[in-house]
Amino acid sequence: MEIERDQHISPPSLLAQTIPIIDLSNLDEELVARLVVQASEEWGIFHVVNHGIPLDLIRRLKEVGTQFFELPETEKKSVAKQDGSKDFEGYTTNLKYVEGEVWTENLFHRIWPPSCINFNYWPKNPPHYREVIEEYTEDTKKLSERILGYLSEGLGLPREALIQGLGGESTEYVMRINNYPPDTKPDLTLGVPEHTDIIGITIIITNEVPGLQIFKDDRWFDVHYIPSAITVNIGDQIMRLSNGKYKNVLHRAIVDKEKQRMSWPVFVDANPDVVIGPLPELITCSNPSKFKPITCKDFKYRRLLKLPIE
Repeated sequence: MEIERDQHISPPSLLAQTIPIIDLSNLDEELVARLVVQASEEWGIFHVVNHGIPLDLIRRLKEVGTQFFELPETEKKSVAKQDGSKDFEGYTTNLKYVEGEVWTENLFHRIWPPSCINFNYWPKNPPHYREVIEEYTEDTKKLSERILGYLSEGLGLPREALIQGLGGESTEYVMRINNYPPDTKPDLTLGVPEHTDIIGITIIITNEVPGLQIFKDDRWFDVHYIPSAITVNIGDQIMRLSNGKYKNVLHRAIVDKEKQRMSWPVFVDANPDVVIGPLPELITCSNPSKFKPITCKDFKYRRLLKLPIE
């Protein structure tokens, strides 16, 4: 999932630029749609505020995630990915001072559709984990479908075009909780190397410790933390479905020397058998296809192995 440019994460950039902030409570739906489309074309990332997800639910989401990583290692490993498994779900950790390695531990599991969920990867502790995640899934699904609706309209298509392009009700939603403990040797380790998201869109909540950086106009910029805001990333799949109209944002994460950083991304991912290529309605003589149609599973396979796609 990574696009390599340099081996090490540099110190936090001195540059700062405010990414678009979009108020979803604005009654002018056409204006909101235009702002989402513009941000996706120019930045590939934006914040949304007044997004409809209750702040108390976000607080509880952060609480159960934090509590999980405070558990003893043996209990966290009860939901670990099994050795030799090809599945990506489960708890993983890499908290060793090895030059060029990531400094993080993660919990990764599907949250939608129900037919794809494997509760063996859902922690039983804290006790309210499942209840909170299921409630958050419902609200996140509504938010992502609203954003995809705006993006579809920006293509001149019906609101459901992009969500159908990702697989409709078989579109997969995957939760990953990232924990980046304080790192006393940030010159050796990475938070997350630079990459574009291999999925459709990413809905992200973080704690108050900054660390996300984006690459724009040949420079790295810090993304400021905004309380109550949710960050939306455009990923590779939406870039391809839109025939390049929407930008997949190159980004990375750095760790803090003194404070724990956490994030709760939900990846909105195409069904593995869906063909990820420009929507046919967009292709004309003046707007030829920029990308080769390929199934989602083959696209991911080739991306992860850094094989040519086009």
